[in-house]
Amino acid sequence: MTDQKTIKIYLYTRFERLWHWFQAAVVITLIITGLEIHGTYSFLGFKTAVRIHNYIGLTWLTLFAFFVFWLFTTGEWRQYIPTTKRLFSVVRYYAWDIFQGKPHPVQKSTHAKHNPLQRLAYLGISAMLLPVQMVTGLLYYLYNDLQGFFALSVLAGIHTLIALFLLNFLIIHLYMITTGHSVLGHVAGMVTGWEEVTDTTAIEDWETKAVRKN
Repeated sequence: MTDQKTIKIYLYTRFERLWHWFQAAVVITLIITGLEIHGTYSFLGFKTAVRIHNYIGLTWLTLFAFFVFWLFTTGEWRQYIPTTKRLFSVVRYYAWDIFQGKPHPVQKSTHAKHNPLQRLAYLGISAMLLPVQMVTGLLYYLYNDLQGFFALSVLAGIHTLIALFLLNFLIIHLYMITTGHSVLGHVAGMVTGWEEVTDTTAIEDWETKAVRKN
């Protein structure tokens, strides 16, 4: 692997960092209380787990609306536009090249904070899984007032299945921060906003569209 000069760029805004850590805490809390509600273990007690789960879930739903508003008012929604350019190179990197010590095929920049694979993953989670999870959770919360409109077993099944998908994503996400130049470097980037990247002025083809729109 050829040594490459690295520089630090301010990649993540204060709002993005706060939202990231808030959402991480919310997802972990909801998974822990949700598993207790399902009877997986007993720690807080059923009633307490339900109360915390409902409160955190409703808070998440409310603040998620502000997050969507922020995305569209700042233009950051463009960071999630899916693309197949360099996608298979990134897949090959995580499946094989990373174990050979090869450099990442896609460089981060302020115009493209997420690589093509991340874009697909984050778009699927933010635009599909999270909204469905929040809606099913809200319907579950209002079930006593809406009895007869839907089957509780189906609703619970969907809500639990998506929770397992989110748990799977969390595990993969934690693993991914152990890859690259350093674990502390990845964590520090989401704490300070500054990320270490390869020093290059070249703009990848898949980034060009986002750059032109900014």
